[in-house]
Amino acid sequence: MIKNEPAEQPARKSADLSRRSLFRLAGASAALGAAPAVARSFGTGFTHSVASGEPHADNVLLWTRYVGEAEAELEWQVAEDSDFTRVVSEGKATASPNRDWCAKAIANGLDPDSWYFYRFIAADGAMSDTGRTRTLPEGPTRSFKLAVFSCSNFGFGYFNAYGHAVEANDCDLAVHLGDYIYEYGAGTYPSAQQAHAMRTLRPDTEIVALTDYRLRYATYRADPDLQRLHQVLPMISVWDDHETANDSWTDGAQNHQPETEGDWDARKAAGKRAYREWMPVSDEPYAAYDVGDLATLIRLDTRLEGREEQFSLETILGGVSDADAAAAALVSFRDGDWADPDRQLLGAAQEQWLAMQLAASKARGATWQILAQQVLMGNLKTPPSIVSAISEEMPEFIRARLLAAALASQIGLPANMDAWDGYPAARARALTSALEADANLLVLAGDTHNGWAFELDDEGAKAGIEFGVPGVSSPGLETNLSAIPPQDFARAAVAANDQLKWADTSQRGYMAVEITPERATNEFRFLDTIKTRSTKLAGTTRISSEAGSRALTV
Repeated sequence: MIKNEPAEQPARKSADLSRRSLFRLAGASAALGAAPAVARSFGTGFTHSVASGEPHADNVLLWTRYVGEAEAELEWQVAEDSDFTRVVSEGKATASPNRDWCAKAIANGLDPDSWYFYRFIAADGAMSDTGRTRTLPEGPTRSFKLAVFSCSNFGFGYFNAYGHAVEANDCDLAVHLGDYIYEYGAGTYPSAQQAHAMRTLRPDTEIVALTDYRLRYATYRADPDLQRLHQVLPMISVWDDHETANDSWTDGAQNHQPETEGDWDARKAAGKRAYREWMPVSDEPYAAYDVGDLATLIRLDTRLEGREEQFSLETILGGVSDADAAAAALVSFRDGDWADPDRQLLGAAQEQWLAMQLAASKARGATWQILAQQVLMGNLKTPPSIVSAISEEMPEFIRARLLAAALASQIGLPANMDAWDGYPAARARALTSALEADANLLVLAGDTHNGWAFELDDEGAKAGIEFGVPGVSSPGLETNLSAIPPQDFARAAVAANDQLKWADTSQRGYMAVEITPERATNEFRFLDTIKTRSTKLAGTTRISSEAGSRALTV
């Protein structure tokens, strides 16, 4: 159900970490990030604090960056206390210029469902910031809470959603659903008029080569709120398109021009390599994580692993001069290419793996099967009222896109061909796998910069629920639909789409998703601003689903 009051939080294991000690750990990072990134060097030594990720019941991946004169061997320690008097795991990791000085290690032999502290130590005795991490539970589990993020564009403003999650200190795991960085050069997205004066990109050109991607990550990771988030919570993350180029797919991208930007496979490899260097992630393209008997979190790649090229409504309607011809072209497309039963979003291998994971999760008795993935699965058509917002003052490409979407909705086609909506056969196969496994499916999606809540169905059979997370800083639909009050558009969108039960298309923020054996409860947390550094909330909305219902009570 939807509520506006904050959720009551259960008692939490905290590894003797109070809010005071939490901010003591984070203080050095915050001070480092106080100036605009372009005004300081990233320096030498431990340049970007610490991070952790890929948690399991008995191990977790640790990350840091150490810049020296040559390849350096670092020691790492994991302890039960922040003073490191009770070290439980330790080892060595290498910081090499070949990996942009980023170092990773797997800390094994840890206890399940436990908070730990960790640090890295250089040969000269210099120490990294102290980080906090935790392992996943094993066996009976009463509660687990995810802080879910997506779409963090550095140039639009501050990452206050990250800062709020750290300050709230009430989640067990961070989940990032992609668009962690953006590839555009300065003045593109955001435009020069939209760009925040204190958020200067490095490099200021579009990133194409490996050195470009690395420098862009260094710029983002110098942000104090992002550093603090990584420092105090383990993260499971997936890439979306902007970690390589806009609207990417296996063999290309909308924002890649081979004639001027070279070979796509080389650019894609550079984007993947920099991501895996700078992020606390494994090299596996998709993976599953057991959260005790409560859930299986399944990380998917809907972007680069097996996706066929997106369709474009504008291309389908290109050169069509009248409404009847446009309608005929769209009907032909709807009944032809769009409905192709063999069309792939995940790729055959990942699709089969997903079906196996859903079945295995149910077989071991997990209550929830959670998909952490990039794009909306719910069906979303453009509400007819959008036509009234189209004006001559809009840029021509926006007018064309809105007109095409409005016309497409009249014949049953969705608004966004870059989402699961553009791959209906692939979506049907995924949902069929969930139904055959009797999964209690909870889908998490990013990409759109807006907040959504869907009830998913497969030919009328209830198949699960989906929450779409608003962007951390990337603007939502209100940017291009300024003539329609956001509340009016949200109501119209819900009215026009049977699966959609709630929407917010004008606020930035993140989701706090708590799962228990009885229910999943998502609190949308909307930040008051991204123009100044602040953790003040503008408001919250809570939506819950009873376990087994595959439905939302709105």
